[in-house]
Amino acid sequence: MSDTYVHGYDPRENLRLQDQASTLMELLHSDTAYPAGSRVLEAGCGVGAQTVTLSRNSPRALITSVDISETSVTEARKTVETAGIGNVVFARADIFNLPFSPGSFDHIFLCFVLEHLARPVDSLKALKKALKIGGTITVIEGDHGSTYFHPESESARRVIHCQVELQAIAGGNALIGRELYPLLRRAGFDSIRVSPRMVYVDSSKPGLVEGFTRKTFTAMIEGIRTSALASGLIDQPTFDKGIDDLHRTTEHDGVFCYSFFKAVAVKT
Repeated sequence: MSDTYVHGYDPRENLRLQDQASTLMELLHSDTAYPAGSRVLEAGCGVGAQTVTLSRNSPRALITSVDISETSVTEARKTVETAGIGNVVFARADIFNLPFSPGSFDHIFLCFVLEHLARPVDSLKALKKALKIGGTITVIEGDHGSTYFHPESESARRVIHCQVELQAIAGGNALIGRELYPLLRRAGFDSIRVSPRMVYVDSSKPGLVEGFTRKTFTAMIEGIRTSALASGLIDQPTFDKGIDDLHRTTEHDGVFCYSFFKAVAVKT
């Protein structure tokens, strides 16, 4: 993992992750389902925000969800238990040192994980060892460079760039969505298919205005305020104006766009 999870592990971030998962469920996960009896590894499950959807889409698959953070694993277990889900087991594990025999899984799933890793290709190679021949890997990532909005705002772009810079300093990559195809090729996967998933939000979509623009994306940028100011990447008036301008895109004439990238590949 990178040295620091740039978003933090506090309750506010946990809530943002849950909001993000529920808002993007159809867009990102509607075409992911695994057969009954198949063994699925969810790598980097975090607080279980994606685990609930993953398990509900594949209720008869056997899912093992792991994360390097014991705190996150504890939260994920609570989330799944509260949802009444019974086909998931959890373990604390490092992607680079998985406690599983080679070829243990039929499928591997990771969502919003590679962006936090300093060595994404090495992590994919490590995961590949745990995958059986003919098995699939599904990877979902965002790309902050895909952000477009109206009204345009230089201050808003600067606060978004602070997120990109802070993640880079921590060893991650907030622009990794565009790199999924070459990363999977370098890791030795075949039959790679990448599909962009754009979130388009205007005032005719109040659920996305609230769930994505406000509670997911803008909340994420607001969450780096202390770190961005302390690092000297931006001054306080510019940061606060940038956040105000992101909120401005949620008004009746505002528009906000962001693209995620979903890749599916095969181990041959």
